[in-house]
Amino acid sequence: MKLTTRAAGALYTAGIHLYQGALRLAALRVDKAADMLRGRRDTIAALRALPQQGQRVWLHAASLGEFEQGRPLMEWLRRERPDTRIILSFYSPSGYRVRRDWPGADAVVYLPADTPRAARAFIDTLQPDMAIFVKYEFWANFLFALRDRQIPIYLISGIFRPGQPFFRPWGGLWREMLRCFTRLYVQDEASRRLLASAGTDSVTVAGDTRFDRVTDIMRGVRPIAALDRFCSSPQKLTLIFGSSWPADEAVYIPWLKSRRERLRVIIAPHEFNPARLDTLERQLAPELKAVRYSQIKDDPALADGADCLIMDCFGLLSSAYRYARVAYIGGGFGAGIHNINEAAVYGIPVVFGPKNEKFIEARELKEAGGGFPVGGREDYENVMERLLDSGLREKAGHAAGAYIASKLGATGIISADIFPQADKKHTSCK
Repeated sequence: MKLTTRAAGALYTAGIHLYQGALRLAALRVDKAADMLRGRRDTIAALRALPQQGQRVWLHAASLGEFEQGRPLMEWLRRERPDTRIILSFYSPSGYRVRRDWPGADAVVYLPADTPRAARAFIDTLQPDMAIFVKYEFWANFLFALRDRQIPIYLISGIFRPGQPFFRPWGGLWREMLRCFTRLYVQDEASRRLLASAGTDSVTVAGDTRFDRVTDIMRGVRPIAALDRFCSSPQKLTLIFGSSWPADEAVYIPWLKSRRERLRVIIAPHEFNPARLDTLERQLAPELKAVRYSQIKDDPALADGADCLIMDCFGLLSSAYRYARVAYIGGGFGAGIHNINEAAVYGIPVVFGPKNEKFIEARELKEAGGGFPVGGREDYENVMERLLDSGLREKAGHAAGAYIASKLGATGIISADIFPQADKKHTSCK
């Protein structure tokens, strides 16, 4: 039976309420769930504390990756329109925890649950002049509440695939969400064509703002004294394993042990706590002597004689890639790869796992000759043995850097298009 949009919306909202109940139960045992519930209770108070003057731009990011995509636009706003009030919201506790004190925003808050009542309260308190969602974020009740108030809504760095609900026969509610956007800025032509097939034509192919962001980081990179010393040996090749998960380590650690005489290794776990770090050190031992960054940051000489440096801190990974000659990016043996552009911008080959089909940059980097997907341990070892050859490594690194440079400019396209229209209301949703 085909559901009407109204009925689908009711089911959607019922699902949100069920999820909220599950979240409250999870909060009794799971720290992240408890943190999310506590943080959501503080959101309205934080919005009420905002100064009244100035245009208000609300940008919503699911987590840290989406924050990095939205950051170039927020930094452009802060630089070019300093009187603008920037309100940044997160869905994920991991994003909020790391960026809750980010000085580029006037307020950083949790997004409330997507119920009609919570959405109305959030928007009526904030009174944004526009809303910007990053990449994948589609929350029906927030979108409808914004539409009803004729507040312009934008999506940036969007990417769409045929299997998503927007393009299914039963996806009427999702297509209604698309119609709420004043304009969608997408990464590629394939996304534009898909949206057109669903009846959405207010689309601009602008590219991915992450390329602008990683280039900004690379240009402003700062030296890290402990890594300067640790990576100083010209006889050894430095490899970095960024956003590493245990499933990644099961693939690459055996090979590292067999090649320790030729390598300097930096491992940056995606998440870490004392138990996680202890386990990682045991897996590396006895062949690889490991030290933690927190142990040597004030005395880099303590790393002398170590084979592996474990980055047990946040905020340095994007700068640490400059020390590597090859990067492995984690997540590809789990939910999906992390940010490969952060490494590729330094002109080094990038290796990553098989769960990369949702990431256009993975496919394009491979096609350019700078990216190397691997399906398992044997595949990984074959690729790494090839990259030990300096000729291939340098050729692949050049290709990676050239690929990033070819993708710059999305922030400029979006900012030039949106902000001259900042004071206009839209009536595109019926």
